[in-house]
Amino acid sequence: MATPDPIDLDTWTRRETFEYYREQVPCTYAITVEIDVTELVAALRRTGRKTYPAQIWAIATVVNRNREFRMALTDAGAPATWPVVHPAFTVFNPGRETFAVVWTPYEADFAAFHDRASAVLADAASADTMFPHGELPPDVFDVSSVPWTSFTGFSLQIDGGTRHLLPIFTIGRYVERAGRTLMPLAVQVHHASADGFHAARLVEEIRGLVAEPGWVG
Repeated sequence: MATPDPIDLDTWTRRETFEYYREQVPCTYAITVEIDVTELVAALRRTGRKTYPAQIWAIATVVNRNREFRMALTDAGAPATWPVVHPAFTVFNPGRETFAVVWTPYEADFAAFHDRASAVLADAASADTMFPHGELPPDVFDVSSVPWTSFTGFSLQIDGGTRHLLPIFTIGRYVERAGRTLMPLAVQVHHASADGFHAARLVEEIRGLVAEPGWVG
């Protein structure tokens, strides 16, 4: 199993910020944005690839580019970063009106990730437990989809979540506007891990990745 890499506190420019929002004023914040996915939708239609695995892969790719969104705590409570984090994601069982949470290892190759994630989703679609594959590993971050409605704001109230430093993403139903397809995306962030600057950069990198979806195949 991978272990997080400790951060050198003597050279870390965010040390004071981390300690303040981790110990003195623990807090999370949420930002909800619209992502233009017009080109991504066209590429998926052309290739027959599935939408949800593509959304998950794009988010996971950008998360893994940014150290602030791979944050962890060591057993001693010191800040560290995972070398790679993997997406955990929800899948809905319409017959039970419940969802399951599963995960798959992140792969830089979209085709390989798509096939693996699609198989995991198909297998869990009839799950009758919340965690059909067992306990989630510590190096996963969360993605969920609410495809029944769009939204302009979304936040999670995490009780006792001061040790949860990895981001949480929620995807909404697409909206058509002025000939473009827009995807609501909410990002929940622990302020100890990342500031507004980092969250904005993350969002812009996701926008850039889905705007040029040559990776779809």
